[in-house]
Amino acid sequence: MPAWLLFFIVPLVFGLWAQHWVKSSFAKWSQVPANSGTGADVAARILAANGLSAGVGSAGGGRSVVSISITPGQLSDHYDPRDRSLHLSQDVGQATSVASVAVAAHEVGHALQHAKGSAFFSFRSVLARPVAIASQLWYLPLLGGIFLRQTNWIAFALILYALVVLFHVVTLPVELDASRRALKQLDSLGITSDPQVKAGARNVLSAAAMTYVAAALASLAQLAYFALAFLGNRN
Repeated sequence: MPAWLLFFIVPLVFGLWAQHWVKSSFAKWSQVPANSGTGADVAARILAANGLSAGVGSAGGGRSVVSISITPGQLSDHYDPRDRSLHLSQDVGQATSVASVAVAAHEVGHALQHAKGSAFFSFRSVLARPVAIASQLWYLPLLGGIFLRQTNWIAFALILYALVVLFHVVTLPVELDASRRALKQLDSLGITSDPQVKAGARNVLSAAAMTYVAAALASLAQLAYFALAFLGNRN
């Protein structure tokens, strides 16, 4: 099997499959009601159950306050630790389906990680800014090193890209733990007492987790390819 097929095409196919799974899973379970209120309602209940008050549309500046807002976009849901704000898309925050409840609970899982000082969550937050810079600039010394035949430039580029890869790898336990916390909270509140609701929530969160697995594998494979292609044959 050619190296480029192994390192690029296989991860690409796996990533496309993961994206298809998460979209089809969300679409399927968006049609099944959870009978527990909207995603925003469930998020607020989980926050309250853990000693964190929810300020809908507020600044959420206090340590024990997490703001909840409805934002445009599809599956654009995320928690921002900088201002302790929970951003839910309309399909999640304003819907009452199993899928919306599961996704909302997952994002609250990140708020719980932040509040409880999760080591992996904190490490990923520290990495976020330098990774944002490295992801935009790493290819410049790579291209310069290739054209000018400067191995040191290529090595520097791969160090920058390795930082991006590290971010993807660290993201995995963060996301898996957020889903674990989400299912635990949904169980404790009785939201997943119905076996169908529980199975649906688990399916949605498993599909979402697979996208992070795919991203981590793709970045690792690309780093390995670049390292072998540009540094493996040095004299």
